[in-house]
Amino acid sequence: MSIGRICVFCGSSVGARPRYAAAARELGRALAGRGLGVVFGGGKVGLMGVLADAALAAGGEAIGVIPEALVAREIAHNGLTELRVVRSMHERKTLMADLADAFIALPGGYGTFEEFFEAVTWTQLGIHRKPCGLLNVDGYYDALLALLDRAVSDGFIRGVNRSLVLDAPDVLMLLEKLEAFRPAAAELRIDKAER
Repeated sequence: MSIGRICVFCGSSVGARPRYAAAARELGRALAGRGLGVVFGGGKVGLMGVLADAALAAGGEAIGVIPEALVAREIAHNGLTELRVVRSMHERKTLMADLADAFIALPGGYGTFEEFFEAVTWTQLGIHRKPCGLLNVDGYYDALLALLDRAVSDGFIRGVNRSLVLDAPDVLMLLEKLEAFRPAAAELRIDKAER
């Protein structure tokens, strides 16, 4: 699969462990080093700011997408390649998905989880065929991955759809998995106008 930009979902906080910011920095540099653009939530705070600053410092592209209501709250990053201000969270997620060829979730909270799983769901439904990966920094997503496995064993997620969530503990391994991803044929296809 040809990937030009990756949408990264991540926290507006840096979290409690220095390793989270280090991973965001490493991801930003790695994407720039591979000529891959970053699409993200547009804030200059938390892991969002760390990621964008690292990508830009390494000569990469960073496109932020932020709703009007969050411009002041998440402190919009004004030093980006491009900052797009939209009206709503729904518009934000749709535009981020349209601008990106793949998705990565760094550690984060409710917003990160929700955005990531919407992208996974859109892959499952055939709205897009883009790979989705969790950067499992210091085992941050271990419990979530166990929950997904439990959902398979309890009959709520089909095994083929469980494979839509890629994961790796380090940046380069996750990027390789995203590039190698080949989605199974979707049973239900919804086109962009219906999402």
